Amino acid sequence: MNIFVTGGAGYIGSATTKALLEAGHSVTVYDSLITGHKAAVPDKARFIQAALDDKNALKQALTSTKFEAVMHFAAFIEAGESMIDPGRFFQNNFVNSLNLIEAATSAGVKKFVFSSTAAVYVSSDQPLSEDSPLGPTNVYGQTKLMTEQTLEWYRQIHGLHFASLRYFNACGAMPGGGEAHQPESHLIPLVLRVALGQSESASIFGTDYPTPDGTCIRDYIHIADLVSAHLLVLNALDKNDKLIYNVGSGSGYSVREVIETARKVTGQRIPVSESARRAGDPARLVAASEKIRRELGWKPQHDDLDDIIASAWEWHQTHPKGYEE
Repeated sequence: MNIFVTGGAGYIGSATTKALLEAGHSVTVYDSLITGHKAAVPDKARFIQAALDDKNALKQALTSTKFEAVMHFAAFIEAGESMIDPGRFFQNNFVNSLNLIEAATSAGVKKFVFSSTAAVYVSSDQPLSEDSPLGPTNVYGQTKLMTEQTLEWYRQIHGLHFASLRYFNACGAMPGGGEAHQPESHLIPLVLRVALGQSESASIFGTDYPTPDGTCIRDYIHIADLVSAHLLVLNALDKNDKLIYNVGSGSGYSVREVIETARKVTGQRIPVSESARRAGDPARLVAASEKIRRELGWKPQHDDLDDIIASAWEWHQTHPKGYEE
């Protein structure tokens, strides 16, 4: 297939682009490089540097050749920041997604794979299934839910086949690629920065949640397992016009457990600092991924937290400045 990948210079987008190329697909990466890294884009991919709010550039890119599918990874991801500057997130994550959906439909694209999030759900003490109540606790999750709802209408009206992967905390590293967000907001790379001596302490926001140790609990999914899920749903859209799946390991780890595991893996002390809760942080988000396992045969291959953090640690040790070197 000829595939158009937005956000292909980012963490998940670049890893998926590499896997698509290895599977024999042709890939065009469309990325503004506001948060992405040109060095993360595989050499064999065609690269277009442009923004999704540039409708002329987007139209030209999508009509420059015939694309069978769009895979959409371009978004701001900092849930906490979305509660401080909501307009920025609605504009980039929702309005720009609408621009892309409209342009792709006009260009005759038949398949659309969307990078969604578990943040569309109401926090629960039980693992979340695709039928769990929807109710974002932050603007980031709201923008993703609105984009899913838009895709549903384009499916009904224009026949656009779409898949939405609601995944949890992507983490770990693959050969040649790891997390290098600017700014960095994900727990594991932030903790590993302390182990590298780049930060003084790891931050714990909130110690009074209704969890065993008082800190937030999250499901962590290795980047390689997330990439494999994207390729499976892309192929499954040949026979399905709508696919919505949770993608997670099914195991929940608290902030304190992640920090303790990082101490064990790195051999570093990793001091912590505790402060009040951040707005928009749910207490617990853990996936029930039985549906994608049952229907597509997906199975995580890297669901041990020690192994996940070890792969990330290897990446950060060899790339202490990310892709800047």
